[in-house]
Amino acid sequence: MKSSLLLGALSLALVGSATAEEVTVYSARIESLVKPLFDAYTKETGVQVKFVTDNEGALMQRIKAEGANTPADILLTVDAGNLWQATQMGLLKPVQSAALSANIPAHLRDPDGNWFGLSVRARTVFFNTKRVKPTDLSTYEDLADPKWKGRLCLRSAKKVYNQSLVGTLISRLGEAKTEQVVKGWVANLAADPFSDDTKLLEAIDAGQCDVGIANTYYYGRLLDKNPKLKVSLFWPNQTTSGVHVNISGAGVTKHAKNEKGAIKLLEWMSSEKAQNLLADVNMEYPANPKVKPDPYVASWGSFKHDYINVKVAGEQQANAVKLMDRAGYK
Repeated sequence: MKSSLLLGALSLALVGSATAEEVTVYSARIESLVKPLFDAYTKETGVQVKFVTDNEGALMQRIKAEGANTPADILLTVDAGNLWQATQMGLLKPVQSAALSANIPAHLRDPDGNWFGLSVRARTVFFNTKRVKPTDLSTYEDLADPKWKGRLCLRSAKKVYNQSLVGTLISRLGEAKTEQVVKGWVANLAADPFSDDTKLLEAIDAGQCDVGIANTYYYGRLLDKNPKLKVSLFWPNQTTSGVHVNISGAGVTKHAKNEKGAIKLLEWMSSEKAQNLLADVNMEYPANPKVKPDPYVASWGSFKHDYINVKVAGEQQANAVKLMDRAGYK
């Protein structure tokens, strides 16, 4: 009788521990973008996902300060430059996963397995449809041509998105050529660099400038609010390197308490069933090539994108910042 009671209590304890499993995510993506995804995972698996949101710099410093005591199992953030930096800080651990390797193309993940892209964002050229013809446009480099003098808008050099773009150009063109390009951009500015992509796109719509560079999802949000927006996108470098892309992605923390659970969550996030949940909510592109983008996003047209490994955004980040400073890009 006692042994039966003991076995029953043990069974209940095991069930309780299974249902109580949870994964903790430190997310630089805001709650409205990640909560629907994590709720879907909990509904499907029973695993609870706890998450903390903050900017990427604060989260990385928090993980570093917490050390072995961190509750974080996963760091989720935007831009490969940030994920590369987290790796350099020793915050992530390499993992091996056949599912992640199969679902995420090699150029969208760390070669050593420290992080994996989970959605793709394209940083492309936008133009005022009343003042510019698509045939006037060609490449990122061409925006340095004097024909665009007083017509170009850019986002601040302080934002990692443009640092990553310039870092990729350095990898493609070399420092000397890239510096010429960036100096040309600065010479062609119609206004001081903007604090965010939305303001930049609004300036193009208002005719303050004719062309600019921004992430496509900012355009989608603005177009959703204002269908009469006098702005359209152009896919540059289609006969050369392709459109610059970056990622939002994640890695397992070095001191993850639930490493297996963290890997399972990442695998699920890379799966066909979850990719649209992750990408569509922010009008991004799925990282898994088997998954089609949301029809609204797909309506912007297909494009050739740059297949250089996105880790170069991090590797060249310091060089990009110095180069932009030398070029007078603030």
